Amino acid sequence: MFRLPDLGEGIHEAEILAIPVTTGQKVVEGDPIIEVETDKAAVEIPSPITGIIEKLHVQPGDIANVGDTLISFSLTQEAESPEAESPEAKHENAKKSTLSPNKAKDSNLNADNKLPVPASPSTRKLARELAVDLRLVTASGASGVVSADDVRKFAEHDDKNVPATPSESVSTKVTKTPIIPSGKLPDFSKFGEIERHDFRSIRRATAKRMSESWSQIPHVNCQDVVDITLLENFRARHKSEIAELGGRLTMTVFTLKAVATALKSFPHFNASLDVENQEIIIKKYYNIGVAVDTPDGLMVPVIRDVDRKSIKELSLELHTDINMARARKLSRDQLSGGSFTITNAGAIGGSHFSAIINHPEIAILGLGQARMQPTVITNDKGKHEIVPRLLMPIILCFDHRVVDGADAIRFMQVIINNLQDPDDLLINMI
Repeated sequence: MFRLPDLGEGIHEAEILAIPVTTGQKVVEGDPIIEVETDKAAVEIPSPITGIIEKLHVQPGDIANVGDTLISFSLTQEAESPEAESPEAKHENAKKSTLSPNKAKDSNLNADNKLPVPASPSTRKLARELAVDLRLVTASGASGVVSADDVRKFAEHDDKNVPATPSESVSTKVTKTPIIPSGKLPDFSKFGEIERHDFRSIRRATAKRMSESWSQIPHVNCQDVVDITLLENFRARHKSEIAELGGRLTMTVFTLKAVATALKSFPHFNASLDVENQEIIIKKYYNIGVAVDTPDGLMVPVIRDVDRKSIKELSLELHTDINMARARKLSRDQLSGGSFTITNAGAIGGSHFSAIINHPEIAILGLGQARMQPTVITNDKGKHEIVPRLLMPIILCFDHRVVDGADAIRFMQVIINNLQDPDDLLINMI
């Protein structure tokens, strides 16, 4: 049986998007057999073996937990033949007679499971040394791959690892699990015509993450405006050069560099709070996520090592990632590992707004639409003048458990100073 593997990053469930195989179909190891979506990305999972699809236990739209059975296989004649049996499998079969009573019992319970277990040669060797039947070990690796640690844990807790009988097994799927506990809704159809749409995919994942963030983090925000007149003039002079290379020189690109500089001066904004161990984890890397509005919902590709990349490099990478996000082609790695997030509502006309922190990060910076406004400035002669300036609203939302308002204002001032003057931005980039 093929079960939903551990997809990493603390992911415990996934939605079944598509099943490109049918019952009775023969598949070769590596063929795509199921596509799932987590709160990180859509993932296409390949077949771990060569065999025939015996039964599909889920269908598109279902929600499966890690370990739930998705597909049952039967082996082809070639795979079952002695010639196809690997040396490792032969050795494991020879060792069956020396298994401990509990392991022998486990083997009998799983006698009908003849599928080869995905594992590296070194893991198989360790399993032989510890007399562990790999078919009984719960895999923690992607696509159901058993690791050496899985084998060691099984060997250490042998008596506790007798697999459940069919009547004790966990349900193969979970559907319509509520994300946010709520009371029963009234029958709205009594008041007029209604439509019902499935609450699923990215929208469902976003709701779950935002609910967790809002319930766990005491959100505080501070707002300001940035005079980006000079920066916009700089951007206008160089945007065609970047466009010829296939990128886009946007205000978000400059903000990435300004934020990375500020994070180095205020490391507590580049952190996570470990409540269980009562520690603040300061991150020494500067991987900044950028929220992207897509037809399917909000996605946050992560730009890694922002502090080490030039404005030109960031313009190309961010533009590529935005297009990939809208085409649903981002990998889980491209959506993971962020230490801070930027969300820019200015492109669609948004002004001031309060964003929700992307847990377990500490803060998120929101950008609004820049607009020409009359502004009072002091000229070289010390007199006040009213002049048109391009002003962009910004808002910083932060976790008040880790940082205080005074630090947030200082952090914002670093960003503001860098964005108001391109020379300062270039000089301060570290």
